[in-house]
Amino acid sequence: MALSPSHKFGQIIGDLLEEILHRPLSQVAKKHGLYLDVKHPRPARNNRKLVKWKDHKGNDHDLDFVFEQGGSEDEIGVPKAFIESAWRRYTKHSRNKAQEIQGAITVLAETYSQHKPFLGAVLAGVYTKGSRRQLESHGFSLLYCPYEVVLKAFASVGIDAAFDEDTPTKVLQDKVNAYDALTKSQRSVLRRRFHQLTRDQITLFISELESSLTRGIDRIRVGTLHGSVCQLQSVDEAVQFITAYDEEQDINGFVRYEVDIRYTNGDHVNGEFELKATAIRFLKDLAEG
Repeated sequence: MALSPSHKFGQIIGDLLEEILHRPLSQVAKKHGLYLDVKHPRPARNNRKLVKWKDHKGNDHDLDFVFEQGGSEDEIGVPKAFIESAWRRYTKHSRNKAQEIQGAITVLAETYSQHKPFLGAVLAGVYTKGSRRQLESHGFSLLYCPYEVVLKAFASVGIDAAFDEDTPTKVLQDKVNAYDALTKSQRSVLRRRFHQLTRDQITLFISELESSLTRGIDRIRVGTLHGSVCQLQSVDEAVQFITAYDEEQDINGFVRYEVDIRYTNGDHVNGEFELKATAIRFLKDLAEG
């Protein structure tokens, strides 16, 4: 099915956003010895173009950028960062897109929780403060390019990128045609102007990304739980149980290991393990990834 002019123009803006991000992200990957996966035919995924990662429920999720430790064209590595970008013109669509990004990447973060990957969202267009705060409250770092910034960038090459739901199809098609007619030099001007207008936001986003990628372990707490676990039905029952509990009694019966890792950038990972071997494997995986 052919895309409507509004969808085509939105795709142009989305692709431009990815192009602008690719260079600084590639520099970060090279600096830290990581593999940056982007949309391209990759032997490691049977030469499929799209970047897809599977969650613990078996669902696939498309992404724009993934940093991998130990990854290559032929090998899938350990995920160190998941980043998704999206352009939306209208608030009613941006709310849904923000929720979609949150749902997809959050479940991947849960799936690979032992690696505590960086979660990034690059948003352009019209996104409410509420939708942005919602993503931040779920651990996302944001790079936000407001609609007005997009208009200024396109104006640098003589294109009026403004449109709304009442804009005639022919006018939208003219905007698409104007972009398609840009020379290579003009497209470079557009990318540079877009980058200039978002330089501060990109710098902050990259700083947060690098803070995650270079974090070290601050401390590890390992607790051992012994004794029976009492299942209670209310807060009052729990208070009564704790009040009456004899802390001096001898306790037998190992229950589980509880491991809590705190990182230098404030991140933390925790896990509960009934088996010694599983707890050790968890810690070794952290050391390797």
